[in-house]
Amino acid sequence: MSLQWYERRHWATGKQPIWLLALALAAGVIVATLPLPLATAIVLGVVFVLLTLVEPLAGLALVLLAGPAGALENLFLGANVPESGQILLLATLASWALHGVLRRRLIIQKTPLNLPFAIFVAISLLTLLPAKSLTYGFKEVLKWLELWLVMQMVLDRSTVDFRTWTANALGGDRPKRRFDPRWLMLILLLAALSQAFVGIWQFALRGEGPEHFLILDRFYRAFGTFQQPNPYGGYMGIAAGLAIGATLGVLFGLYRHIRKRTFGPMKEWVWLSVFGICSVFCLLGLVMSWSRGAWIGFAAAMAALLVFLPSRRIVGLVLLASSVVALAAGLYLNLIPTSLSSRLVSFSEDLQFGDVRGVHITTENYAVIERLAHWQAGADMASANLISGVGFGNYEPAYEDYALLNWPHPLGHAHNYYLNVLAETGVFGALAYTALWGVIFLQVIRLTNQLSWPQKGLALGLLAAWSALSIHHLFDKLYVNNLFIYFGAALGLQQVLALTDD
Repeated sequence: MSLQWYERRHWATGKQPIWLLALALAAGVIVATLPLPLATAIVLGVVFVLLTLVEPLAGLALVLLAGPAGALENLFLGANVPESGQILLLATLASWALHGVLRRRLIIQKTPLNLPFAIFVAISLLTLLPAKSLTYGFKEVLKWLELWLVMQMVLDRSTVDFRTWTANALGGDRPKRRFDPRWLMLILLLAALSQAFVGIWQFALRGEGPEHFLILDRFYRAFGTFQQPNPYGGYMGIAAGLAIGATLGVLFGLYRHIRKRTFGPMKEWVWLSVFGICSVFCLLGLVMSWSRGAWIGFAAAMAALLVFLPSRRIVGLVLLASSVVALAAGLYLNLIPTSLSSRLVSFSEDLQFGDVRGVHITTENYAVIERLAHWQAGADMASANLISGVGFGNYEPAYEDYALLNWPHPLGHAHNYYLNVLAETGVFGALAYTALWGVIFLQVIRLTNQLSWPQKGLALGLLAAWSALSIHHLFDKLYVNNLFIYFGAALGLQQVLALTDD
């Protein structure tokens, strides 16, 4: 019995089984007698299940909303309790698999990223043979498998040749419509927007926060549900890059209508408003995070966007050079607020390369020296295990053997992801990781050259996001707090754009 036959037989004709109505009534009565928090959780769970069964991408949207709450859940419930984002992701992937079974259609699609992903994961698994902790290693491998699966699901559900479930229920044909990839961008941006609102409240409205997050004697650094401002700021910078690219895409698309002295389709103005609002609030979240690494990453994102925005690369380079000159002039003439400019350049006074074990630690240089100490431990770890690595995900278990005297506690990673990968997976793993991201960048650059507006704006947003991520990884690790799910969805959007280009 097919799903389509059941829908036509019962829902379209209005002849719903009496047992189903009785079951719904009984469930409603039971929920009504439960405590409000439990009843709310049950209702939301049922809504999630129904939405996910109808369309896995709807489930993914909820996963992206819930995913960043992982750090907060670990704080209150403990690290051993499964995170809601992971539970929802498992349900969403199961629904996607179910749809594939019902369609009798292969759900794994060919992309240029499949082989680089497979090579990197395979090398990572091999490095676990001598690793101290298989648990840490398998958790890290699972992240990358989930990232790849989310990419595949987004690509599959965005390109599958099927009519909507309502059309099947009514037994009629609906004209096929070309899928607009901006809906995928909207899912990504709304998830980030929810975190931007939390961060703005923490910075400007709450009036209290962790003492070590206090800045300017009156505000507290925004950290969302990440519990740390740096990964939160990185998230906001990546999302801001996506939003600005999408906004430019709609704007340049409308420019053609404006040149003809026509207003343009109303839906395009709606897209412009939505993407523009997301850009503003994500930028506010980025600034309020007070994260230097995120700011530098966002600067790289805007540099990439300026270079690849014009069709002629020389024009883009001129735009970039002009922006750099304008920024330098603003710093020299004190046109940029002192609080921002000093935050950007103050770390350079304590930045040094070499042995930091003898450096005098003060309140002012603590954060910079702490990062340098973990860089040094990571470099020593990589030097001693250049071929095999210490095992993927095993930086923390192996840290005690390489820790500097004043820094005995591992922070989970080396505060430089490239150094982290080299230490954990050795030179071959680091090369595989570099090759994977090389393919990603080559693909998105090709898309910026070949797509037309407004789709070109989506590709520019992705290029900006990957540039921000790559530069921020010089100072931190952003594959945390379920952000890898977000990156998987963004890579899925990139594959959809690649098919659009074809």
